[in-house]
This record gives sequence, C-alpha cells and structure tokens, in this order.
Amino acid sequence: MKKHKYPSVLTIAGFDGSGGAGIQADIKTASALGCFSTSVLTALPVQNTQGVQKIYPIPVEAVADQIKAILDDIFPDAIKIGMVHTPLLVETIVSTLAQYKKIPVVFDPVMVATSGHRLIEEETIKALTEKLFPIADVITPNMDEAAILAGMKVETLEDLYAAGKKIKQLGSKSILLKGGHQETSTITSLLYDEHDHFHAFETQKLNTRNTHGSGCTLSSAIAAYLAQGKSLYDAVSLAQHYTYRAIESGMDVQTGFGNGPLNHFFNPQKLIKNEMV
Repeated sequence: MKKHKYPSVLTIAGFDGSGGAGIQADIKTASALGCFSTSVLTALPVQNTQGVQKIYPIPVEAVADQIKAILDDIFPDAIKIGMVHTPLLVETIVSTLAQYKKIPVVFDPVMVATSGHRLIEEETIKALTEKLFPIADVITPNMDEAAILAGMKVETLEDLYAAGKKIKQLGSKSILLKGGHQETSTITSLLYDEHDHFHAFETQKLNTRNTHGSGCTLSSAIAAYLAQGKSLYDAVSLAQHYTYRAIESGMDVQTGFGNGPLNHFFNPQKLIKNEMV
C-alpha cells in the first residue's frame, strides 16, 4: 500500500482563549486549507474580543523543548511565527530552528493587537530585526507595525511604499505590508519581494468590526499555501483571497462584545494527502 503525507504547518505563537487569533486562528486556518497543523506556545495572553488583559510568559526552555519535539517527529513543510515578545525568546526560537534544515518561514511581527493594545517589549524589536528577520522568507507587518519598524508615520499607500524600502534594509527577504488600516474604499497591500519589486493586491474595504485575528489568519494562510508548494507570490495572493472571504463570511455574526473573529470555515478543504516518494 502506498504511503501518503499531509502538508504540515507548524505555528509558533501565542494563545487566544477567545478562539479568534493566535495559535487558535493559525490552527483553524491551516486546517481549513487542507493542511495538518502542529503548534508551539510562546506566551499565554489573557484576552477576549475586547482586548488583551495580561500576558503570562512561557519559560523559554519549554518553547525550545516544544519545537524540538515537533521537528523531531512531524517535520513541517512551512512554519508560521507569531507572538515573540522578549529578546530571549527570539534567541531561543532562532537557535533551536538553526539545528534543523531550512524550510519556508512566515513571520507575523505581532506588535499591536486589533484592539490597539501594544503587545511587544521595546528592546525586543532590535532582536527581531537582527536575528529573526534574516531567517524569515516573508514578514507580514500591518500599518501600525510597519510604522514602528520603519520609524515613520504610515497612514497612506505612499507611506507603505516608503516604509517597505526602510524595513527591507533591516534584513528581511520579502515583506508583505498589510494595508487594512487605510481609510479608503479600496485596501491595497504590498508585497515587496527579494528582488526589490513591489506587487500590489487590492480588495474592497469591508465595513465590519469582526477582524480579530485577521493578521494571524493571513500569515498562517501564506504558510499553508507555501507548505503546499506554491510560490511566495501565489501563496500571498491566495492567502489574501482566503482572508477576505473569511472576514466577509463572518461580518454578520456577533461573537463577544468587541472585535469579533473571522469565519475560518466558510469553505473548508479536505485534508490533503500527498503520495510519499
């Protein structure tokens, strides 16, 4: 009998007990796109749709042990990294992953929550740019995060172009600059690739508060499509479409009293089985 393998996505990220963001959104996204999801917990935020109340740390030794346990057994086809909130945690993740062969890494530099709460320690930014950016195939900052990384105001599409060039100098290979905070009827996100070319992705702005976890969802969708063997451009394009439809499909649902979640399972795919060579 022929053996098969599921395309596997490992998420290294924080917790969200309300189920809309973090590891929960990552698992839902990869699963909805036909991939097998594994996970490593980096932090335990206490949060709901109305915001983050506290963040309890996970010991870095526990993070390293979790990564090794997964990579030694269910080696992923792509990795999504989310909430990394201390320099020591950055170092731990990078040094642990360095012990294994290189695979695609998508890094969502989670610094500001949908609710506007700042989630990252100031001294961590330097560690991220020096150590984590170089191992990531693409980073996915939103406009608030791009402003922090570029050290400038990012309010317009023109600002996004300028910020992309500044952030690229920090050592990242490719950058997906998310334009979801634009005050325009059409939202434009920019992929600034490793060849220094910009690619624009346009969608209509959806009038909804239900965007909790949209950044986690998008970055996980990119990882899922990379795990399936798609090019970075195609992975970003498909992930943009998936995330838009997930937001659109959950617009009319109230879950909690703040920024509600997406509908990750608007069109779930069967778990993909690839024949092993």
